Amino acid sequence: MNIIKRIKSVAVLAAVLLLPLAGGVQAAEYFKPFVLASNGPGDFAAKVEETKAALTGAGFQILGAYSPYSNTFVDNAEVIVVTNDELKKTAAMSEYGGFAAPWRVAVTQVGNDIQVSYVNPIYLANAYRLKSDLNGVSAALKKALGEQETFGANKGKTARKLRKYHYTFGMEYFDDVYNLAEYDSHQQAVATVEKNLAAGLGGVTKVYRLDLPGKVTVFGVARKAKDKDHEDMDEQHIMSVVDFGELKGTAYLPYEIMVDGNKVIALHMRFRMAVHYPDLKMMGSNSFMNIMPSPNAIYKALVAVAGGSE
Repeated sequence: MNIIKRIKSVAVLAAVLLLPLAGGVQAAEYFKPFVLASNGPGDFAAKVEETKAALTGAGFQILGAYSPYSNTFVDNAEVIVVTNDELKKTAAMSEYGGFAAPWRVAVTQVGNDIQVSYVNPIYLANAYRLKSDLNGVSAALKKALGEQETFGANKGKTARKLRKYHYTFGMEYFDDVYNLAEYDSHQQAVATVEKNLAAGLGGVTKVYRLDLPGKVTVFGVARKAKDKDHEDMDEQHIMSVVDFGELKGTAYLPYEIMVDGNKVIALHMRFRMAVHYPDLKMMGSNSFMNIMPSPNAIYKALVAVAGGSE
């Protein structure tokens, strides 16, 4: 009898001791690439101005805005690019962090409804290996614009998966960048990119420029093919293939070119597109197969505007 009581006591003690461990084990949190701030009927132009006012009121600086396409697979679209002190400070803390200093917000009209969305800060902070989750940026965007839901993936990715993300075997990681050109100085590199963007070389034009400490300058660029033969680099062509969901990832745009010291670089499309659209299939309709020539076409266009050599 004493033995039975002793066994029961040991069992109860073990259960009590394991309770904190069981409570401390939490399921990994999954994140999605975009945040839907609002969605409903309204006047498109008014919504764009309302969004800009809300962003500046929340302490964001507007770097630039543009319409990447209209009256195609969506009825209208405007991308607004902003930054703030937290984004700039965080960018300086890690290699290639400048790619995350400009933040992309989109206003997209689909039928009678207008979607306001933005890139999810915690998602991109992990995908771009930042040393911050950008919680302050998340809170500021939520307060300014709202946060109905996150979207862009069925399940999403954990922080751990995002920090070592690549689409599949043989595909590029975050730091496998396009090396576009190299100059004797940062000033020379920036001046060359500015000149070539103004000339629209390669079908690439400037949306914004952001100068950061440490001789880092980020350009946001639009890509428009001059003819059908060059459509593989065209942002409207590419987005019409991949952005087929009900909620639109217009805030994927614009693409960034970064002058880092005396080097001109850009994120590889096979990483940048894949991390923003992680559920895209390799084969079939609306898949990577349909835009297979685009990574090389974009590289050539960006090399041209960087003044480099293929």
